[in-house]
Amino acid sequence: MDASGSHDANQRYYDAFSTRYEAQRGLNDPGGYHDLLDELESEFVRRYGEGKDVLEVGCGTGLVLERIARFARSATGIDLSPGMLERARARGLKVEQGSATALPFEADRFDVSCSFKVLAHVREIERALAEMARVTRPGGYVLAEFYNPYSLRGLVKRLGPAGAIADGADESQVYTRFDSPGAARRLTPPGCELTDARGVRIAIPTAMVMRSLLGRRVFTRLERRLCDSPLKHLAGFYIAAYRKR
Repeated sequence: MDASGSHDANQRYYDAFSTRYEAQRGLNDPGGYHDLLDELESEFVRRYGEGKDVLEVGCGTGLVLERIARFARSATGIDLSPGMLERARARGLKVEQGSATALPFEADRFDVSCSFKVLAHVREIERALAEMARVTRPGGYVLAEFYNPYSLRGLVKRLGPAGAIADGADESQVYTRFDSPGAARRLTPPGCELTDARGVRIAIPTAMVMRSLLGRRVFTRLERRLCDSPLKHLAGFYIAAYRKR
């Protein structure tokens, strides 16, 4: 594998990742670190997409898309990785294989298009955001999550060792970018305006603190209190909401 950020490189990375992606996610760790992140992300989608048509770009195994499907009129996912999509389909979700930079949908198809923990691995991020805006109806929203360099997580990820994602593969083998809240504003897709944002992983210093019951209670409460506060600009994951005019 390589970290070029190309379509093929990312597909190989996520196919490898799919074999152990849910080892500490979903039913394998209910109420844990990843469960909290998925919930905060899907709640933000609900703010704009309840009872509407929603697309998730880079849906992976469908952990967030499954939550979205509970409140959306329709929930569609797209992902590069056949390995990831196999698990999403096993959940009964409506998903397709495709690229974030060339979405296989007509213009103005969805009320909300969203993407979590994916755009950070897309070298042509402007093109991906433009595609998300293209398939979103006027008055709808593009929700885009960025890896924030101005966060504790950003510092650890850039200076610490690469985490393993599968046997013989680690995070250094995928292209990764960090875009600040200021950069998120500059990356506003054509025909859109930045109207809102949410921060995820503001207080949690490391995922390990969520392994104890006390840690889960304390940090879940803190994250929920801070996610929409001014401290969202220091979150490890910064979700920008762009309204399409």
